Parts: sequence; C-alpha cells; structure tokens
Amino acid sequence: MADLTYTQLVRTLTEFQTVAARSRDAIEARARKIDEIAMDTARVAESIAAMSVDTSTVSETRDLAKLLGGLSEDAISYAVAEDITVKNAGVAIDQARASHAGIKEQFGRAPVDLSGVNRDWLRQE
Repeated sequence: MADLTYTQLVRTLTEFQTVAARSRDAIEARARKIDEIAMDTARVAESIAAMSVDTSTVSETRDLAKLLGGLSEDAISYAVAEDITVKNAGVAIDQARASHAGIKEQFGRAPVDLSGVNRDWLRQE
C-alpha cells in the first residue's frame, strides 16, 4: 500500500475538484453554444420553408435542429453530473479534514515531547 499523507490527500482532492469544476464550466459553455446553433438551424429551416424550398431539405434542416437540441440537452445533463462530482469532491475534502486534521492538531498540542517518537509506531494498526 502506498503511503498517502493527510496533506497529499487534501491536495489531490482539491486539485481534482478544481479540474472537475473547470471541466463542468467548459461543458456548460459548449452546451450553450450548441443550443444557439440548434435555434439558428431551426430558424433557417423555417426561413427556407417560407421560400418554398423542397420539403426534403426543409425536413432535413428541421431534423438537424432537433438533433442539435438533443445534443445540447445531453451536454447539460453531463455538466450537471460533473457538478455533482465537484460537490462530492468537496465533501471528501471536508471529511478528510474532519477525520485527519484533528489527529494532527492533537499531536501538535500534546503536552509530552513527541518529536522523538518513531512515526512507524504510530502507523501500526
């Protein structure tokens, strides 16, 4: 088993939370852009229908608009899932702090000089 310190754990979780939040923001931005394109495509479909363009072209353009709208919704759902991941990482950070920071604090407040204690002894189960 690899040795993982409290500090490394909190740092790793914090970095993960930051990366996940950036990812969520990027996905949301792309979902909004896809939604704009879907709405523009739907407007184009209506415009070409008004110009009496052949029905198959109008139908394909409308289908594309619907497909893009669905893609946008799926991307938003993915962003929501990423948001849950960000929140869960925060919960894990809080739990690590609650569980392990107290041990470090108690060790630091000990009235006995523990500087000479073999830390391997403390790791024993």
